[in-house]
Amino acid sequence: MSDPVRPGLGFALALVTAFLWGILPIFLAICLQVMDSPTITVYRFLTAAAVVGLLLWKRQQLPRFFRLPMLIKLMAVSATLMLVTNYVTNVMGLLYLSPASAQVLMQIAPFALMIGGILLYKEHFTRLQFIGAISLLSGLLLFFNHRLPQIIASESEDVAGIFFIVVAALTWAAYALCQKSLMRHMTAMQLTLVLYIVGSIMLLPFSELYHVLEMNRLQFFALLFCCLNTLFGYGAFTEAMRVWHASRVSAVLALAPLFTFISMLIAERLLPSMFTQPALNTTAYVGACMVITGSVLASLGRERLRAIG
Repeated sequence: MSDPVRPGLGFALALVTAFLWGILPIFLAICLQVMDSPTITVYRFLTAAAVVGLLLWKRQQLPRFFRLPMLIKLMAVSATLMLVTNYVTNVMGLLYLSPASAQVLMQIAPFALMIGGILLYKEHFTRLQFIGAISLLSGLLLFFNHRLPQIIASESEDVAGIFFIVVAALTWAAYALCQKSLMRHMTAMQLTLVLYIVGSIMLLPFSELYHVLEMNRLQFFALLFCCLNTLFGYGAFTEAMRVWHASRVSAVLALAPLFTFISMLIAERLLPSMFTQPALNTTAYVGACMVITGSVLASLGRERLRAIG
């Protein structure tokens, strides 16, 4: 029996997820003052794995990973590799780009997911999706047409950040496409536990966990928030997907860059020596709005496909 659709709860959970993912880059940037990207990711994975594993153990629902077919195990490892790459490159991108610019560029992820669904799962390209794709791509061109000269001339930003964030977006889309097949063999929480444990094992040789001892109070709080954000952000996202249509959830998540812009303004006031939001002209703001609108339309286009099918 399928779960009942609860739009109010689904919207609230999706909005919480957008908020948590939107403000996350601010706290990651603080952690990067002491830790590198693999180390931050290991702490996030281990914290989430401990909590999810405890919940599944209490429910006697721990995944029987080694009993799965070899093809599924290989697919799970591949999905983990893509998720790890997404986490690491996303954080690395923040070394070279402002959080707001990184979040706008990350909207490539739902577009790549849409294209992957068309190529791999033979989904149809609806008119609404086409409009959304044009809006998203045009918005990116407008936004970075203004930002690129600033990034090249800036001492705190670098074009390398664009590369890392694009890789993060593409690997997240690849992970999401792979997850669609894995969910036939495991529940969402079981899959999450497998991904976090395998991901931690992959990253441990490249991590320097002792750096946590070098953190001041603000940096330690930022790391703790990043760990809890992984747990509650993905928890709210998973629950929203359970009680509401996936396309509606995706459309709400497209609001994450707005929360990043707002949190950057607050961070500038509270910690002006640490955060500086690059000046944006009208063209860049229009481009950012077009990116968000395009992401929303592309998500809603998938809902129309399900309704017809």
